[in-house]
Amino acid sequence: MINRAIIIVLDGFGVGELPDANKYKDEGSNTLKGIYNNVKLNLPNMKKLGLYNIEGIGIPEHEENPIGMYGKAVEQAEGKNSPVGHWEISGYIQHPAFTTYPNAFPEKMLNEFKEKTGVQGILCNEVGSGTEILKRFGEEHIKTGFPIIYTSADSVFQIAAHEDIIPVEKLYEICLVARKMLAKKEYNVGTVIARPFIGTSSENFIRTYNRRDFESESFGRTMLDVISENGKDVIAIGKIEDLFSGRGITKAIHTKGNEDGIEKTLQELKEDTSGLIFTNLVDFDMLYGHRNDIIGYGKALEYFDSKLPDIIGNLKEDDLLIITADHGNDPSTPSTDHSREYIPILMYNKNMKKGVNIGIRETYADISATILEELGFEKLKNGERIL
Repeated sequence: MINRAIIIVLDGFGVGELPDANKYKDEGSNTLKGIYNNVKLNLPNMKKLGLYNIEGIGIPEHEENPIGMYGKAVEQAEGKNSPVGHWEISGYIQHPAFTTYPNAFPEKMLNEFKEKTGVQGILCNEVGSGTEILKRFGEEHIKTGFPIIYTSADSVFQIAAHEDIIPVEKLYEICLVARKMLAKKEYNVGTVIARPFIGTSSENFIRTYNRRDFESESFGRTMLDVISENGKDVIAIGKIEDLFSGRGITKAIHTKGNEDGIEKTLQELKEDTSGLIFTNLVDFDMLYGHRNDIIGYGKALEYFDSKLPDIIGNLKEDDLLIITADHGNDPSTPSTDHSREYIPILMYNKNMKKGVNIGIRETYADISATILEELGFEKLKNGERIL
């Protein structure tokens, strides 16, 4: 039995293509191996937990005496984005998939968007990388005031706007209107994303941490509901509150990047709480995976690894630490989108067995099944106990 679980999601940190990766055009994706093969990656603490011992990971290094439990998990939900990944970790498997728009959005949808939000026009309406789209449309947006609308391989309706042209709170209002509209079955969009940016020209536009995700609220019961309903703490750090639309969360802490997220997690570890601390570290995905920045991704992994001794050192005797991911985002491939990959599972508790290979789990939901049973609650229908 434990008193508290700590999940740290390294957003976009996959460990190899899933068997159905071909359906998503993600054959050959392996986020960890792609980085490892291109930079001199030094992750001594995750290695000690058993990262390189995970079956089929494709890394030649091996830890003789790992101190954690280690394995990987298959995604059963349809899709490869943060909401469905986090929901499955938490015990809810999304079926059917949200609708994607590989040829951009239909005219009917955009006309309805303009009518309901009152915007006079839109720019872009393409599938592509947000950073490249800002370079192409950012200056025109400043001149016209029209929001930039675009999508990706995921079911997302992204609205980019300069913070001086459409203030952040106004952008959020527009996104809320869009969120309600796009929940209709005919559109079935999973996520509306506010993408504020700053800068003066295409040479220096930068997206800010005022990003906010507005998720579909169609997801079912999760471990967050179970834990909070039983009077325990559910502390959401990073974009977790957005991913779960605030449901089942007793305390939300928003962050500005990985470093801030790690520090906020360390602060919460020192508090006398029980239940769940759920952290998302978004920079791996947002700053490095989507930009194919292998060097930056590698440095971010090394920074996180350097903080692991502090995290482990602040664990209480009855804390269970789980390090995992929500999908892949291999910066070594031509794609700038998420990739359909296994996620790693590294677990540590001061009193548990060391060096246990938990194998390949059939669903991310095994994480929630383990946590709920260890906390003394009945697990949800999806997932089986790991420990």
